[in-house]
Amino acid sequence: MAEGRQPRSSPHVEVTTYVGRQLETVEAKHLLGAASLVTLTGPGGVGKTRLASRVAEAVKPAFGGAAVFVALGDLRDPELLVSTVASSLGLGDRSARSAVDVVVDNLRARKLLLVLDNCEHLVDACAWFADALIKACPDLVILATSRQSLGVVGERVMPVPPLAVPGDEDTALPADQLARLDAVRLFADRATAVVPSFALTDDNIADVARLCRALDGLPLAIELAAVRLRSLSVRQLADRLDRRFTLLTRGYRQGPSRHETLRALTDWSHELCTLPERLLWARASVFPGSFDLDAAEAVCAGEGLPASAVLDLLDGLIDKSILVREEEDQGTARYRMLETIRQYGEEKLRADGTLTELKRRHRDWYYELARSFEADWFGPDQVSWIGRLIREHANLRGALDFCASSPEEAVVGLEMVRVVKEYWLIRGFNTEGRIWLGRLMDVAPPEAPGRAAALWMYGFLALVQGDEHGYDTALTIADEIAERTGDDVTRAYVRHVRGYAALMGNDGERSAELFRTAAESLKRHHDLAGELWSTFNYGLALSLAGELDRGRQVLRDCVDRYVAQGDVFWRSWALWSSSAAEYLFGDLEAAVRAGHDLLHLQHGIGDRAVTAFSLTVEAGCAAHLGEPVRAATLLGAATTVWQTLGASPANYTAFIKPMERDIELVTGALGTEKAAEEFLTGTALSFEDAVRYALREDTRPATDQVVPVNPLTRRENEIAELVATGMTNREIADRLVIARRTAETHVDHILGKLGFTNRTQIAAWVQRARQN
Repeated sequence: MAEGRQPRSSPHVEVTTYVGRQLETVEAKHLLGAASLVTLTGPGGVGKTRLASRVAEAVKPAFGGAAVFVALGDLRDPELLVSTVASSLGLGDRSARSAVDVVVDNLRARKLLLVLDNCEHLVDACAWFADALIKACPDLVILATSRQSLGVVGERVMPVPPLAVPGDEDTALPADQLARLDAVRLFADRATAVVPSFALTDDNIADVARLCRALDGLPLAIELAAVRLRSLSVRQLADRLDRRFTLLTRGYRQGPSRHETLRALTDWSHELCTLPERLLWARASVFPGSFDLDAAEAVCAGEGLPASAVLDLLDGLIDKSILVREEEDQGTARYRMLETIRQYGEEKLRADGTLTELKRRHRDWYYELARSFEADWFGPDQVSWIGRLIREHANLRGALDFCASSPEEAVVGLEMVRVVKEYWLIRGFNTEGRIWLGRLMDVAPPEAPGRAAALWMYGFLALVQGDEHGYDTALTIADEIAERTGDDVTRAYVRHVRGYAALMGNDGERSAELFRTAAESLKRHHDLAGELWSTFNYGLALSLAGELDRGRQVLRDCVDRYVAQGDVFWRSWALWSSSAAEYLFGDLEAAVRAGHDLLHLQHGIGDRAVTAFSLTVEAGCAAHLGEPVRAATLLGAATTVWQTLGASPANYTAFIKPMERDIELVTGALGTEKAAEEFLTGTALSFEDAVRYALREDTRPATDQVVPVNPLTRRENEIAELVATGMTNREIADRLVIARRTAETHVDHILGKLGFTNRTQIAAWVQRARQN
């Protein structure tokens, strides 16, 4: 069992200064205080994403610092929307419940700003999702950006206009007055970056004003135009833009639309590129995510574009603002295109009939990357490999999407999913994995060689999520194919997955036999990773079957082999298996030692599933080692992590009675109210703080925490008491006959005065205050 943590999405790092938008920022902040859904709308290139990013940063304190930015620009599949947001929230999907239910349960009582950026190509899915969230989560506010509104009841739409430009009547104004207009300020800022000696003067201000009007104040257009100052004066640049955009009017009095303006400027930027630069622009548009130099050389080089020239051409496109160089990641620079620019390049590929060929080359590169991962990941480079695939996740999705386009390509897709199966398992992309497996199997020929492997993987993911029908159906068909084709490896993995089902059902004898035979078969076929995966589960199953000493030996040997291999992820699960076996049947102190070993491995990894299991076992051990306060706190911390996964240890039958016994011990020792108080203290711990507490890195017991002098006003105390009862801000407002915004402000003040970040901490504070 293994599953990882998806980091929160965030806007791209701002590498240029932010100019203007003070009024829009104020208006957006006002709307976010009055509505549950605010959508910033406007054409491509108008600056919606950067405005949303700035606004989100500005209002974070009002949400207790809780704001999550989810970039949707590189997501093409509406089915993956909810799981993408869930991953950005740090939630897992180990449940058969729908992903939206898991998200709703997590956000129902949280105060959070959720930013959904670039919704226009997923507008129906985003509208349905946003509507579901705001109806169920009273303290959630969504800030969306889209070229069109979402059309949800209660949505407040805020059009983002182009930047203010000088009017014809302003041309006589001095430079210092025109320089206050946002479009002029932006142009001057970007011009200075290109030509450091550039300055606004009375001599050039009229041309700058004319240029900004021609560009209709579109920020992206202004930035693209400013690059041309390397070779042209402002007047030359304005003259050429005037002529170009006049051609678009076709004799009518009105000027070109903003869309035409940006399109014409992009056309012009394209024409000013050299032929090799145009080729690279078009070919690099097949990368839905960021990419590095090696990928660019492999995918984009070819006819008319030698690999040796790619680096210089990348420099040229960065200079022309076609490509953006991102921050280095592990010593490697990466590049990306703004979506408007990427779509333009893709249109060029489609027009010359090479789009399919380039997408296949893109897929081939990432297929080879996946094969390299399979060969190398199980060893000392494991962490860096996982990090690399995380960075390439959007490109992996793009490659699999291409594979789903035809039966012959789907065969490659099935093999591609197989060779990166550990990535999907380790990162916990259970729903996404099932979606890709299902889609590829639907398209692939019935006798595709990878179908049996895809079925057992699908069955395993279904089992982890509690979908018994999906699990049993997939495993049955996989077994039939394996028997018919003599596929011993698939047959072994089918036994492995069935062993998991028996393990979860507390059938130790059957589970042990299935894992033992699976491990032996995988060993014969030199599948070391699979062999050890079955082996550590075999050790735990032996313990459940009453053979603790044999189980201990198997687990010790397995951990030693993982150490020799340099593995981190699966070693954590083997250590948890050892910890669980000792907790259930053996030495509690040995259980704690194994648990601490695995938690130390989690620094920098953050595998929430194994951590949830470990905290649960640690809580049980503390209950029996005479530390009821620690047990209650750890159980609260474990519960919070389990909630982020959408799962519960109760899904594993062997833990049900021991957990019930542990809770009785703790409540008996502390009393119900005190146990609940310490439990709440644990639920309020962050993931990182929970791990530190379990490792005793903060050794101060919960009972030794000093309760500060009450800093709250009478009204704030009254509201804190209502928060402790579980009331939402809307319910508090109704009870006290005040505005919801006033209630929110009071809760914010309470959080600030007490130094807390969430309502659960307020509830625990109220309980402690009552006892004192």
